[in-house]
Amino acid sequence: MTYKVMWTPGKDQLNQAQMTKFRLDMNSKYGLNLNSYDDLYQWSLDHAADFWSEIWKLGGIISSTGADEIVDDLSKMPGAKWFNGSRLNYAENLLRYRDERIAIHFRGEDQVKRSLTYSQLYEQVARTAQAMRDAGVASGDRVAGFIPNLPETIIAMLAASSLGAIWSSSSPDFGIKGVLDRFSQIEPKIIFAADGYFYGGKRFDSLEKLQNILYELPSVEQVVVISYTQTPNISEVPNSIHWDDFIDNHASELSFTPLPFDHPLYIMYSSGTTGLPKSIVHSAGGTLIQHVKELLLHCDLKREDTIFYFTTCGWMMWNWLVSSLAVGATLVLYDGNPFHPGPEGLWKMAEELDISVFGTSAKYLDALEAAGCKPGQDIGLPALRAVLSTGSPLSEESFDFVYRDIKEDVLLASISGGTDIVSCFVLGNPALPVHRGELQCRGLGMKVEAYDDSGKGVFNENGELVCTQAFPSMPVFFWNDPDGEKYHNAYFADYPGIWRHGDFIEINDHGGVRIYGRSDATLNPGGVRIGTAEIYTVVEGLPEIADSLVVGQSWQDDERVILFVKLPAGGVLDEALIKKLKTVIRQSCSPRHVPALILETADIPYTINGKKVEIAVKKIIGGKEVQNQSALANPESLELYKNLDVLK
Repeated sequence: MTYKVMWTPGKDQLNQAQMTKFRLDMNSKYGLNLNSYDDLYQWSLDHAADFWSEIWKLGGIISSTGADEIVDDLSKMPGAKWFNGSRLNYAENLLRYRDERIAIHFRGEDQVKRSLTYSQLYEQVARTAQAMRDAGVASGDRVAGFIPNLPETIIAMLAASSLGAIWSSSSPDFGIKGVLDRFSQIEPKIIFAADGYFYGGKRFDSLEKLQNILYELPSVEQVVVISYTQTPNISEVPNSIHWDDFIDNHASELSFTPLPFDHPLYIMYSSGTTGLPKSIVHSAGGTLIQHVKELLLHCDLKREDTIFYFTTCGWMMWNWLVSSLAVGATLVLYDGNPFHPGPEGLWKMAEELDISVFGTSAKYLDALEAAGCKPGQDIGLPALRAVLSTGSPLSEESFDFVYRDIKEDVLLASISGGTDIVSCFVLGNPALPVHRGELQCRGLGMKVEAYDDSGKGVFNENGELVCTQAFPSMPVFFWNDPDGEKYHNAYFADYPGIWRHGDFIEINDHGGVRIYGRSDATLNPGGVRIGTAEIYTVVEGLPEIADSLVVGQSWQDDERVILFVKLPAGGVLDEALIKKLKTVIRQSCSPRHVPALILETADIPYTINGKKVEIAVKKIIGGKEVQNQSALANPESLELYKNLDVLK
């Protein structure tokens, strides 16, 4: 395979990168001769205790007591104990800066503009924490957010974590059932909500939905309502109080509760498209140290940076972004439609706020190109040095688009991990070149391998993404899973003691990684495993195709590949286009990849976080019901795949 280099760090960039400095520091401190990232990566695995101890120091992690032991048993998955004996507080680490530098810029699509300095953020968290304490919130209680991506969301989360309470959030565009499927499992004591939100130039009310949610959540003792879209009448909302009234106290100092490294910080949720969402509990220490590693080394984030990620509070990238406060950087929050009032909106914001690290989804970049938007031609982006993309595999064509139409001299880092680890397995590196279609490297301290069908590690071949060594940000447990059965079945059922993530990957000779989609949606015609992303890369690179979805269907004691295509306005799926699709798939992939059927569809189902929903469609064409549709952005699209005569 030819590996096309899209970007290479300049000499000064390379020498000044924190990744480079860290490698050289390890050489000096431990008498090593680590000459490359591969050398550093291998050292981080072979000497994991030393490595994670150094990350603790690099991040200046604040704790009331140090660790008696860095890790007890790296082969113990799940159950390895990290930094045993240490006591820390996540909020204290994120609020270490209390000066006049901007901590948060907020932009709403309705043109609301707000900014908070680090000192103002600290003061707001102090008052909110005092109000929570007065309301009876204590360590271990659950605090929920049914809330847009507002500064108050971060303030409420930090206040809760300062007390040792556990934060869990859901985006307000989730349906009532979707919220209840999540929050009813964890029984929150307090809910923070906004009166509504904006999307696509429209205002959406949240209070009626909130009332219906509260009716089914008897655990909630207090509802704090933030006036975002208007000054609401909350008289019909039980146990409610306005935000300003709730934090109306004179607290000016925070008391941070010191907690064990593995004390719960977040409860997060799987997508829930195949059943009730799994409630995944992440620790304060594991989340903090993993994020510090990724932000400082893999993103080269510094205090003078301004970092943005287009996300909602229901996606783990919100949690990841918030940890940038520990670095002292400036965060940018955006709420609303990224294409309102036009596709260039977020890039104008990037110019205005001097955003240096711009994070988004692969779907957004694809939609941006399809809209004909070329930010680099019309908008000055001198501060921009990194574009991050996640949510789904980034196509080779999107690499071309970024370097052609956004900025030539920029680190494009496609990253991959997930809610399950609240961090990344594979991500960027400011000290390495960017190759077209590849994620740059496996993360330090993450022993990621590709396993073939026999459970053997392979290179330059598709395989299951597994992690064969414990790492700090593994979930501490699942909520309401007392015997650990759900946790075990989610990751360890196939390879005992080895984490199986559910992605299909290829690791090449220079350490780059390609993601080929979810392995649980893997196609298997004739017993040959095929990643769906291989087909998407080819099909969606054609101007005749707006979007696509590929699934396998059980057929005559085998599996056949079905490709659904969404056409642009005026497009026609005729025999000529079908022939072209099959030809380019055969030539670019293999004869095994060629679909048995190519069918037109009016819409492709996606989760709210922008991931294609292959498994749900596979269930439908197999005659099964999809029970839980609350995690979908467009659940009505599933109707398009029911009772298709051509598939019977």
